[in-house]
Amino acid sequence: MQASIDLDRSAAVQYLLRIADTCLILAQRLGEWCGHAPALEEDIAMSNIALDLVGQARALLTRAGQLEGRAHDEDQLAFLRDERDYFNLTLVELPRGDFGFSVLRNTMVATLLKLLWERLASSSDEELAAIAGKALKEARYHQQHSADWVVRLGDGTAESHARMDAALQQLWRYVPECFESDAVEQEASAAGLGPCWSELREPWLAEMNAVLEEATLVAPKETAFRSTGKRGVHSEHMGYILAEMQHLQRAFPGGVW
Repeated sequence: MQASIDLDRSAAVQYLLRIADTCLILAQRLGEWCGHAPALEEDIAMSNIALDLVGQARALLTRAGQLEGRAHDEDQLAFLRDERDYFNLTLVELPRGDFGFSVLRNTMVATLLKLLWERLASSSDEELAAIAGKALKEARYHQQHSADWVVRLGDGTAESHARMDAALQQLWRYVPECFESDAVEQEASAAGLGPCWSELREPWLAEMNAVLEEATLVAPKETAFRSTGKRGVHSEHMGYILAEMQHLQRAFPGGVW
């Protein structure tokens, strides 16, 4: 069994991994819809969004490996880290849920990523800025596609509205983590690498509230609950995701098709 790599936890590396891991783990969850979406078109759409996110994660993991300077490639960083060395938002590791849950989560994450890519396009790191320029176009589509479904279901039948409201109540409690900034983000911001995520809170809320209003949904009030995936402390769901993701690489190190 392949052992885990020893990760450099410098601020720049952690900052990139927070974005990369959020994309990677959400892509893993979206991949679970392949063959299970409510319509063929959505089956393809979910899979394509997942592939876009994998592409974004690959680019970021490659750049993180370069900054780390330990010769770790994208595959090693994706599949050979311990759970505490993943820094994704807890929001994306939650179980797949029903279709309404997934499109609402997609909308929330795509809106965040869109705002983040817009800021990263002017990063002091030219490679990161180039990644952001391409990813921004994809995030805009992801946001629009998912938000259309949120509106359609939220302002649809009594059943669809109830399901969307239940998804909103479950997901919204994980929002504060998205905008909590710490020393990692402050150091990255000071170096010009990227913004503190707290700076994205107000524009994110404005865009999300506009979608929710059109969907006849109301965001819940913030609670004292705080998730901690960005710091490497995850929910009980993360271990199951990694067991599935890492099995082949761990069992057959360096295996190729």
